Amino acid sequence: MTETEQASDQPFRHRSVLLDEAVDYLINDSAGRYVDATFGRGGHSRLILGQLDAQGSLMGIDKDPEAIQVAKELAAQDGRFSWYHGSFSELSRALDSQQWPTVQGVLMDLGVSSPQLDDAARGFSFMRNGPLDMRMNPQEGQSAAQWLATADERDIADVIWRYGEERFSRRIARLVVARRQEEAIETTRQLAELVAEAVPKKEKHKHPATRTFQAIRIFINRELEDLEVGLAAAVERLAPGGRLVVISFHSLEDRLVKRFMRDLARGPKIPKGVPVTAEQERSEFCLVGKASKANEQEITENVRARSAVMRVLERRTN
Repeated sequence: MTETEQASDQPFRHRSVLLDEAVDYLINDSAGRYVDATFGRGGHSRLILGQLDAQGSLMGIDKDPEAIQVAKELAAQDGRFSWYHGSFSELSRALDSQQWPTVQGVLMDLGVSSPQLDDAARGFSFMRNGPLDMRMNPQEGQSAAQWLATADERDIADVIWRYGEERFSRRIARLVVARRQEEAIETTRQLAELVAEAVPKKEKHKHPATRTFQAIRIFINRELEDLEVGLAAAVERLAPGGRLVVISFHSLEDRLVKRFMRDLARGPKIPKGVPVTAEQERSEFCLVGKASKANEQEITENVRARSAVMRVLERRTN
């Protein structure tokens, strides 16, 4: 999943990035319990199920009602699979609903999926004109259009800068506020053209609205806040030997994931001078391998893979 966009002649298809690598890192017990915390269209889930035996089980979690429809179909086909409609920040509640105290692995494939980008009606894409929505669950919360219609200029600029790292955030916010007094900003095309007008310097091979759309989407869906909660919930429920596998698609996500895993692997912070044993200093978590990226072949076949970074954390067995 990624916010990087490219027009496609085959909309609504989704190719999971780092598919084989992620599942290979995740599965260490074919009879274990696992969570695909970002089910999407089930690419990872189907491969996971293919590596589990009759005793193994998998839960898929997703905010998107369209993804849940696919999850329901998979559950009807395979009794080892169950689903939960919600954010991975609700991971503990989801596991409690199945009476799973611990799991052997949790996979998170962050960001927005190809079907969401490719469906103009969802309002994620500046490449396809549609209603300016951007909600991963269109049944909850306010849309991007509703927020832009009422938000303070300073708040708009802050969101675009904080989540999009857009250096022209103030110019964009100023034009949004001026333009909305003339007409409601209700479509992706309106916003994309407005941003292009506000940004004085264009980057080669990059649409000027890329960062702004990313920022508003992250804000509307509380993606970074949910990620912090979801990561903490995942490691809390990992069984000994269990792994957390996270695929990120932009620097804000990856920075958060990298810091979270690094701090856990370092172990508890003990004040200087406090006598402790080596065992007390040792963390119960460790990093598995180095950060992984998609290879050239995968990037050639799927341009959205070029920004993917995968990191893996394991709870030690002793």
